[in-house]
Amino acid sequence: MNQETGVPSPVTASQWLNYHHLYYFWVIATEGSIARASTRLRLGQPTLSTQLKHLEDSVGRPLFDRRNRRMVLTDAGRIALQYASEIFRMGSEMVEAIQDRAPRGGKTHIQIGALDSVPKHLTLRLAETAYQVDLCTVSILEGKGDELLRELQAHRLDIVLSNAPPALDENGKLTVRPIGKIPISVYGAPKFKALSKRFPESLNGQNFVLPTYHSKLRHDLEHYFRMSRISIVPIAETQDSSLQKLMGASGLGLIPLAESEAAELVREKSLVKIGKLDNVAEEFWLITTARKVENPIAAQLAKSFTLFKAN
Repeated sequence: MNQETGVPSPVTASQWLNYHHLYYFWVIATEGSIARASTRLRLGQPTLSTQLKHLEDSVGRPLFDRRNRRMVLTDAGRIALQYASEIFRMGSEMVEAIQDRAPRGGKTHIQIGALDSVPKHLTLRLAETAYQVDLCTVSILEGKGDELLRELQAHRLDIVLSNAPPALDENGKLTVRPIGKIPISVYGAPKFKALSKRFPESLNGQNFVLPTYHSKLRHDLEHYFRMSRISIVPIAETQDSSLQKLMGASGLGLIPLAESEAAELVREKSLVKIGKLDNVAEEFWLITTARKVENPIAAQLAKSFTLFKAN
């Protein structure tokens, strides 16, 4: 700062931050070694070591302690990593914001993530509602919860539909809104029809195809059976609801499903309803993350989408 004029002084060459050097540092820090960073970046290890040395000379502090071929961040390195992570997160967000606004036939683009255990008709409902909000194009990515949350926080997804709330939000930037519950019943192939008598005691000792522990429903089902003193046999588990229905229709075991999920197979007589589980419901959430520039359609969905259409 110029003391006479109050105008910031020009940045000197030694103070100027080379963002290529910063990026190489960030990759080394996140990969944990120059060797792994070299493979990721497809650059030679001597080149990376030189670029890192240039950055350390520029900031005037060592960013790593070299201990027995291990790269351990110094205090200055930890500070630099925090800033670098935010800088490159913002850069990714900027690109996504520009791409969201980029004309695609005059339409906004929205990127939806859905856990692969979420019923497909609910993902379809979310996409259909996006089309009703405004002209748009939609990309849908299915996967596991941790994978989708990483994509969301990297701004490669705008919104995530989940049947389990995130277990951890280290940065406190996630917004999680419950959008409804769907009652659960037990279904099976026609050969299990007789189990509807004396339900739910008739479930004792029966084979079940269950959702995996990624779903909150799995924990709720186990709690229900434990409290009801019903001992079932978990013969299979899957995170894919479509596969679960196929396994149930094949007669492999009984399956817990929402009525709307089972309706088509019941009409086709591939499944029969055995009985409704009292006070057991599958819950669903929409998850978004803080962004400097919001996707307007995702923002509207996050605010108003519910599982149940208004009458």
